[in-house]
Amino acid sequence: MHHPAHPELERTGPIAFAGSPIERADQIRCDPDQLAQQMNWRARVLVLEDLLPPIDDMGALVWSSLADVAEDAELVFLGLLDEKPCFAAVPDSGAGGPAYAMPRAWAAMQQLSPGDLAIYGGARSLVDWHARHRFCARCGQPTKLAKGGWQRTCAPRDEGGCEAQHFPRTDPVTIMLVENAEINGGSLLLGRQPRFPPRSFSALAGFVEPGETIEEAVAREVWEEAGLQVRDVEYIATQPWPFPSQLMIGCYSKTDETEITLDVLELEEARWFSRAEVAMAMEDIGGEMAPFAAPPPTAIAHSLLRWWLEKTK
Repeated sequence: MHHPAHPELERTGPIAFAGSPIERADQIRCDPDQLAQQMNWRARVLVLEDLLPPIDDMGALVWSSLADVAEDAELVFLGLLDEKPCFAAVPDSGAGGPAYAMPRAWAAMQQLSPGDLAIYGGARSLVDWHARHRFCARCGQPTKLAKGGWQRTCAPRDEGGCEAQHFPRTDPVTIMLVENAEINGGSLLLGRQPRFPPRSFSALAGFVEPGETIEEAVAREVWEEAGLQVRDVEYIATQPWPFPSQLMIGCYSKTDETEITLDVLELEEARWFSRAEVAMAMEDIGGEMAPFAAPPPTAIAHSLLRWWLEKTK
């Protein structure tokens, strides 16, 4: 289960892509004999078309059987759902662009239940990684799926490989609220990237770099993008984001500074928004009357803003 660090977050609703009902069953994926026993008539295979999930008339994911899968398909073991083994096939190629360039993916996010969305997100990240890692990063030789899809192994040495083991990656990204308590009784710093839809603002975000703590990443990113020194960095919650495989680490921080120095390479605009302005935007998602367009409910930035509104009641 997904447990946020703050009780206020419980009242904002589930975080998209979190809370998968699938039991990962590591004891099965690590045992070739047990894994082979799961390849039976009860097994379910998640249907994906170009990494997108077809949705049935009930608004649910579509599943097929092993009989519908090509004999040479690479299958990853997702785990057990209602005691039934679940798999997904690795596609011929991986994702070709970021999430904002995939309108069908965004449409699916709006239709699927929280549980189905979490299943889809985990499966998508995993099979996409496999599709893009068919060759060893160490020696260039072909790799083979191992441990039910939770590892790829380079070819044996007698076949020209190096036997290196490769594992699905997760890239940590900090996404943070920055509050100045002195501006209008408490205001948040929000920014917009050039690729954002018109009027859209969100929390600042950036990848955690090697040799860096989460707190250091928050401070560095805010300094680089907005020229502000922050303090009292606090963890709020995380969100797995499968485009392609990020872990969004939601944080909250404070600053005593007011003057924004914009990094125009990263942001098109950054502004302070009062609590009243944030509340209006969150009540009018997609509307034209609010002072800005708030992040959609599928984004952790939306949950962070709801958390802040609850916190500052």
